[in-house]
Amino acid sequence: MDVFAIFVERVSNTLKSLYPEVSDDVLARLVVEPPRDPAHGDLSSNAAMVAAKPLGKNPREIATALAEAFKNDPDVTSVEVAGPGFINFRLAGPIWFAVLRSIWAQGADFGRTDIGKGERVNVEYVSANPTGPMHVGHTRGAVFGDTLAALMAYSGYDVTREYYINDAGSQIETLARSTLLRYREALGETIEIPPRAISGRLSGAGRRGAESEFGDSLLSRPDAEVIPLVKDRVLAAMLELIKADLAKLNIHHDVFFSERTLHGQGKEIDSTLDWLRSEGMVYQGRLEPPKGKTPEDWEDREQTLFRATDYGDDVDRPLVKSDGSYTYFAADIAYHRDKYLRGFKHMINVLGADHSGYVSRLKAAVKAVSHGQADMDVKICQLVRLMKNGEPFKMSKRSGDLVTLADVVEEVGVDATRFMLTYRRNDAAMDFDFALVKEQTRDNPVFYVQYAHARVCSIFRNAEKEMPGLDTSDAALRGAEFELLSSPAEAELIRALAQWPRTVTQASLAHEPHRVAFYLYEVAAAFHGFWAKGKEDIGLRFINTDHPKLTLARLALVGAVRQVLVNGLGILGVSAPSELS
Repeated sequence: MDVFAIFVERVSNTLKSLYPEVSDDVLARLVVEPPRDPAHGDLSSNAAMVAAKPLGKNPREIATALAEAFKNDPDVTSVEVAGPGFINFRLAGPIWFAVLRSIWAQGADFGRTDIGKGERVNVEYVSANPTGPMHVGHTRGAVFGDTLAALMAYSGYDVTREYYINDAGSQIETLARSTLLRYREALGETIEIPPRAISGRLSGAGRRGAESEFGDSLLSRPDAEVIPLVKDRVLAAMLELIKADLAKLNIHHDVFFSERTLHGQGKEIDSTLDWLRSEGMVYQGRLEPPKGKTPEDWEDREQTLFRATDYGDDVDRPLVKSDGSYTYFAADIAYHRDKYLRGFKHMINVLGADHSGYVSRLKAAVKAVSHGQADMDVKICQLVRLMKNGEPFKMSKRSGDLVTLADVVEEVGVDATRFMLTYRRNDAAMDFDFALVKEQTRDNPVFYVQYAHARVCSIFRNAEKEMPGLDTSDAALRGAEFELLSSPAEAELIRALAQWPRTVTQASLAHEPHRVAFYLYEVAAAFHGFWAKGKEDIGLRFINTDHPKLTLARLALVGAVRQVLVNGLGILGVSAPSELS
């Protein structure tokens, strides 16, 4: 049950009945949300504000008419017009108690929505070069992408989690040659390691695979023949290492798409360029010298250009280098055309901070290859600074100079890593403080939320001890007399729980999973606040042996808190422990 969605519909219908000429576009912009100041009521709507200009009326006039119409609504105890035309509602108890009944009836499905209507969405995330283990910079994008995918699935989308393997660049060639050198060295040859070689730690897995499969038979064969074999082995080894690292955070992709499959005669890039030419999206031309910093793909010559500016980009983009090879962007166009041809009309790419310049060109590419039928959202994950007690922190690492995903998980655990990396907007730089995530205080969000769940579990355990005859089965809790919950602290907690379906919807539509983490912290705060009031006022304690019906109602309330926390933590990929050490 979504109280906010219910009142969006009621306010829309009432506005339409009062002003039949109001358009669907106006109704689509109508919002019902919690007021910034709880003293103003339970719900607030901008209906009069968005309708005023199209209707040619004063917003307070419209707001007054709407307020008058709601005076007979049995779920509304009062309605007021505020400021330039906001409408503030106070709701009657029964609708809040219906929220609790809905939580108990729906359980794990409370908050789950169908706004996605089964539409397919491709979430591509991590997509690091397979030249080594996942480092801390990749970890934020991995957690963000995986949490966003879970949120979209929870909201009714058919989600595919995809990893784009950047296995066609010069770094891969360097890795293969470095691996071959290590292979020769391991078999007794004296070798000279060039300055640009990949470290032995990273090329070792591929070397061991080649040695195991081929023995010393590669020593007598020319490099041109051997390099492709070694490249296959080292890429397979690196990909297994990456998958193992991601699995430490319970991250598993549905699709691993190889960039190499796009290249070569008759492959996707060729066919994509042929298609672009047939559609008039490519031309031969010369780019003007850029202002400021010169991008790496700019060349002062006539070349093959994609009409990116026709699709919202700042400049047209080169597709073929002077040596005849394709640019990275040519591969990007082919790859996203492949996504579209696979049936994805919704695409989300999660990229690192160093890829912010790719946003406009990727959106242009998707718009072009789909003729505007597909949409693309690019989410940039900003940098993570490792801290300890507020100071920059250099870990002692197994992995040399690189702080890896495995290092972070080993230091603080899966739950803290996933929650803390979600507990901030993706487009804001963040400090990851190793000391903070080990504190057992409200300043540590993951502990504070998990402790709320553990505390609920302890309340149920205590109820069994103190009132052994009380039936606390799910059936009994569903049938509790919620009308007995009449204190302001109880009302505040119920209102917080009622916001869960709205939070899911808003977070999913905005592609912002941090909203889930923020919400869980707010619910935990409301719950802990209520618990603290019970320490001061015996009448507010959850367990009251003299009043079994009230105790049962309060147990049903805290059981609803537990369910919402479990649902939210599930989206974040974080556990809900019944006890904390």
